[in-house]
Amino acid sequence: MINLLILGGTTEANALAKAVAAQGVSAVYSYAGRVDTPRPQPLPVRAGGFGGADGLAGYMRDNAVTHVIDATHPFAAQMSGNAVTACREVGVPLAALTRPAWHAQDGDRWAHVPDITAAVAALSGPAQRVFLAVGRMHLEDFAVQSQHHYLLRLVDEPDALPSPHCDVVVSRGPFSEADDRALMQRHGIELVVSKNAGGTGARAKLDAARALGLPVLMIDRPALPQRVELSSVTQVLDWLAHP
Repeated sequence: MINLLILGGTTEANALAKAVAAQGVSAVYSYAGRVDTPRPQPLPVRAGGFGGADGLAGYMRDNAVTHVIDATHPFAAQMSGNAVTACREVGVPLAALTRPAWHAQDGDRWAHVPDITAAVAALSGPAQRVFLAVGRMHLEDFAVQSQHHYLLRLVDEPDALPSPHCDVVVSRGPFSEADDRALMQRHGIELVVSKNAGGTGARAKLDAARALGLPVLMIDRPALPQRVELSSVTQVLDWLAHP
């Protein structure tokens, strides 16, 4: 019998939850707890951290977890690392459901930086109108570059703002290129800052930036431990059936 733990919070995790529920697979969907209003799931849900790799290993033992799917955000490096360590300790098979990274296309004006710290440093200089698409948890990092006027689009209201000059849009994707182009024009955006989250749900801002000829400061993905990586729900279901 499979008793699956899904480390979720992404569009891919939501699709997997629907698929395993439809097949009657015993599973729990885990949210990291960073979203105030998470989407309802067709599976039992837990929210909040596990207490590091040791806590996750203890949870798996206590709940007789047989398989783990890491379908967290590509930038959730700590959680993904903890999953590798915990699964190795307990002897539970682990696979990651990953979304392909974005790659620049003709007409894109991307400058790459390796992490948030480098992105913050790259914003030194004269004030600009910046679409800061890095998620709520990193906003305070950009407070040292408070000269900019930031456009923030978030799933939930932010706890703190990186600048006294901010426009906040609370909205949940997916978004269209036409809508994002109109949004950027309405706010006079001069630069887009984005994590390379990949997938389709948040790509519209990059397509809109290309259409408007705007530069993009692209934050590259963190390095993650080696693990089995799958790219579709179908592949995950096949892996569960034939690990």
